[in-house]
Amino acid sequence: MSNSKIKRSVVFPLIMLAYLGVMAWVGRDRLVRGEYLYYFGIIGVGLVIILLLYLSLRKKEQLQQRREQEQYGTYADEEEKEEEKEN
Repeated sequence: MSNSKIKRSVVFPLIMLAYLGVMAWVGRDRLVRGEYLYYFGIIGVGLVIILLLYLSLRKKEQLQQRREQEQYGTYADEEEKEEEKEN
């Protein structure tokens, strides 16, 4: 991916965070009824899931970027690199 594009690891968690915000607004009647543990528990679990989603997508993008940066050469190139390391 180019640097000018917004990365997938940012877009999807932001969408999920917006969805969680809407669901928190819709479920505010539980907060009014005094079901604090349920209300904040659901929000907390949602935030943990969004964080894990962000971390896993970021890791996947980093691995993909590393694969794209690696340049595959011939066996002769590898031998030259090994000889340079020995010297």
